[in-house]
Amino acid sequence: MDRAFAIVRFVADQRKAVSVAEIGRSLSLPLPTAHRLIGNLEERGLLQKALGTKRYVVGNQLVTLSASVIGAAFRTARRHAVLRAVAGEIGEQCEIGVVRDNVVAYVDSVRVSEPQGLQFNPGEAAPLHCTSTGKIYMSRLPERARVKLCRALHLTKYTETTIVEFHALMKVLEDTRQRGWAKTNEEYVKGVVGCAVPILSPQRELIACLGVSVPAARVSFIELDRFIRPLQKAAALLSETILQAEDDEAGAGGS
Repeated sequence: MDRAFAIVRFVADQRKAVSVAEIGRSLSLPLPTAHRLIGNLEERGLLQKALGTKRYVVGNQLVTLSASVIGAAFRTARRHAVLRAVAGEIGEQCEIGVVRDNVVAYVDSVRVSEPQGLQFNPGEAAPLHCTSTGKIYMSRLPERARVKLCRALHLTKYTETTIVEFHALMKVLEDTRQRGWAKTNEEYVKGVVGCAVPILSPQRELIACLGVSVPAARVSFIELDRFIRPLQKAAALLSETILQAEDDEAGAGGS
């Protein structure tokens, strides 16, 4: 089991697909052992071959599991309190979203007013190309991976302002990458605008996104910018709670 977990961790840490030989060499595993363990992990969906190759990437089941774990972590009392506080400060619904299987999945939300327009609730999902969380996720991919994903996505036009033209979407993603946060202008549901900021690990890797959705009749697309600073402060607090939880676990393990 330790060796299987080591393989999963090694593949997940890579920025590209890796071969059985590379995995075995990096983990000092005999090649037959590496083949056997990787085969078992592939059967369970924890690893899978990159499209058109014999090299491995994380599997869909592992992605789904990791999103569920992130969701459970964010629903702890301390982190939910941060979400509730920023929702109260902003006065609008705030939600935490992660990306799994190329869709945005919402793992926690707080509503502070009567439902109006689009409401993202835990367990619901939305497309990448017309949500702020999806834009942040795609903008942080390496350029080649970003291009490949955008060409592979089915860019459904949900409203008149949904971005479905490839080059226009790539421009928005580059702007998002440089700015560090994203917003949407009635692109998924007419009459609803939103914005989001990344929640980063101590290693500056994307864990999830913290966003707000609001009726455009109450807050204009341009006015969304005023939400960014409180969202960023809350995202930093959420990142700190993750680091604190890791420290607590380490302390418990050493006691």
